[in-house]
Amino acid sequence: MSAAEPPVPPEGSTPPVRYRIVPDLPDLIEAEEYAEHPQGRLVRMRVSWSADGVEILADAFRPDELEALLEALGPEEIEQMMCG
Repeated sequence: MSAAEPPVPPEGSTPPVRYRIVPDLPDLIEAEEYAEHPQGRLVRMRVSWSADGVEILADAFRPDELEALLEALGPEEIEQMMCG
């Protein structure tokens, strides 16, 4: 195995999800909604499908919980936008 190849996961396990940082993704939560959800539990998702497959666009106040949810779906890759 060369240094450029990712390690092969053990048989029966799922490969790790690749994260790709992208410059822009649509916002599903507006800034004014933050005050309406002081506990930070709002998650909004949009699911679409085509001949190319299923796309899930999601936005949440707690990105770590959203990432865990998306990873549980078993995608090969998750696109993520850095906020701040």
